[in-house]
Amino acid sequence: MMKLLRRRRTDEAGASASIVVEGARKSTGGRAKNRVVMTMAVFFGIYSTIAGRLVYLALQEPEEASGPVSRITASRPDILDRNGEVLATDIKTASLFAEPRRIVDADEVIEKLQTVLPDIEVEQTYHKLKNGAGFVWLKRQLTPKQQNDIMQLGLPGIGFRTEKRRFYPGGETASHILGLTNIDNQGIAGMEKYIDDQGLADLRATGLVGPDNLKPVKLSIDIRVQHIVHDEITRAMEKYHAIAAGAVVLNAKTGEIMAMASVPDYNPNNPKNALDKDRLNRMSAGVYEMGSTIKSFTTAMALDSGKVDLNSTFDARKPITIGRQTIRDFHGKGRVLTVPEVFIYSSNIGSAREADVVGIEGHREFLKRIGLLDRMETELPEVARPTEPKVWKKVHSITISFGHGMSTTPLQTAVGAAALMNGGRLMNPTFLPRTEEEALAQSKQVISPQTSADMRYLYRLNAEKGSGKRAEVPGYRVGGKTGTAEKVVNGRYASNVRFNAFLAAFPMDDPQYIVLSIIDEPKPEKPGMAATSGLNAAPVVANIIRRSASFLGVKPDFGHENEAKLVSYQ
Repeated sequence: MMKLLRRRRTDEAGASASIVVEGARKSTGGRAKNRVVMTMAVFFGIYSTIAGRLVYLALQEPEEASGPVSRITASRPDILDRNGEVLATDIKTASLFAEPRRIVDADEVIEKLQTVLPDIEVEQTYHKLKNGAGFVWLKRQLTPKQQNDIMQLGLPGIGFRTEKRRFYPGGETASHILGLTNIDNQGIAGMEKYIDDQGLADLRATGLVGPDNLKPVKLSIDIRVQHIVHDEITRAMEKYHAIAAGAVVLNAKTGEIMAMASVPDYNPNNPKNALDKDRLNRMSAGVYEMGSTIKSFTTAMALDSGKVDLNSTFDARKPITIGRQTIRDFHGKGRVLTVPEVFIYSSNIGSAREADVVGIEGHREFLKRIGLLDRMETELPEVARPTEPKVWKKVHSITISFGHGMSTTPLQTAVGAAALMNGGRLMNPTFLPRTEEEALAQSKQVISPQTSADMRYLYRLNAEKGSGKRAEVPGYRVGGKTGTAEKVVNGRYASNVRFNAFLAAFPMDDPQYIVLSIIDEPKPEKPGMAATSGLNAAPVVANIIRRSASFLGVKPDFGHENEAKLVSYQ
């Protein structure tokens, strides 16, 4: 019985062991099968992702070039003249970049690039190609030929990106007005900078403007007149062997600048010399003693004070001595002069006595009122601040009365002259279109209409009988005032180094435009001749008026050659 029980227990234990072993086998086989399934699922997922990505990429449009995608922030609005002619616009250009990680032999790449770009900086480029970066610029804004020649080299790791660059169809013609953009097409000078300062840069940074929604910017200038002005001052600088020249044409009724140029200048399409000292925009960014053109304001000041009229007289028989200075006339008459004679003979003595009637404080107040002592307000960023004595004394008032001892910009002088001619309204100059109504609303009365009428008479008289004869243009009734200022050399005035100017208006029966020309350090046209403004600056104004009057809408009137109908602006 006992044996039978032990055998049963043994058989049961064996059966249990067999069941355990069999269960273990089934469990192990199941886990292996699960692992295989999971592995297959992982590989299937990976390959599905790769296949999906390949399909996605295959459906994409091919890019023009590798590297960063072109940015809409590079776009700028076209700049137009008042008639819609394009002065500045964006064009597409290629820029060269490299992917240093793909460059095998930097020396070979540089050697080959030098065959197309001989001015490439070797050491700097070598460091760029060896720094292991993913992207570096090598040369911005290539010409189409340069791009094609580099493509022919077949260099791995070298590519091109399409960018925007600024193009100026007129080249140098209006460079000082239009200004410049930098390599990233951002305005850094002239009206280009003004446009950015009005919020364009901020809008581009937020992506709110692009090439399709940029509205063109129209300027007040007329490119036809601008070309004439630029051409005439370029010729004058060469003809009189001057170091510089400039001119401006200003609408006397609106303050719009129709044309303005200063030479030497630069080509904004290749501004390699734009920052050279002699490329300064002398019309708005240079300050000068404007010589006898300032006598226009001295005479107007005396007339507007109510203490002087056209019949008043001043003693110009003897020089005026004050301190160590003696004031003389260039071509003195040695007698008492009427106000018109003081003006047409450009008497320093007479001008000094006109200023003395008003007094020192009144003299400074008038020049400040007419806008000659404060920094001018206009869109152009390049505007200089005038200079004056820290403390005005009588000697300062006397010398400033005939244009020495105070410096201002030529453009401000023209703006002040517009107020003398247009009935006495001073308005800030603008490079943007402006109507007469808009100009009148922002202007201020600085002299009386009667004083303005008297000054128109004197301007015309000076062109007929005085130093402005060479500015005459038949049919256009020009009036004006010469200005020949000695320049300071080594702390003293040099009689043979001059800054010449001629300030004009036309037509004098109802002046529409102010024209001012300057010539810096002119030489005599011929041996034995003088180099005064009447001989060089005045003819420049005459040429500008003769060539541009029809474009400005001024018709010749030969019936008023010997008279001027003086219009009173009541």
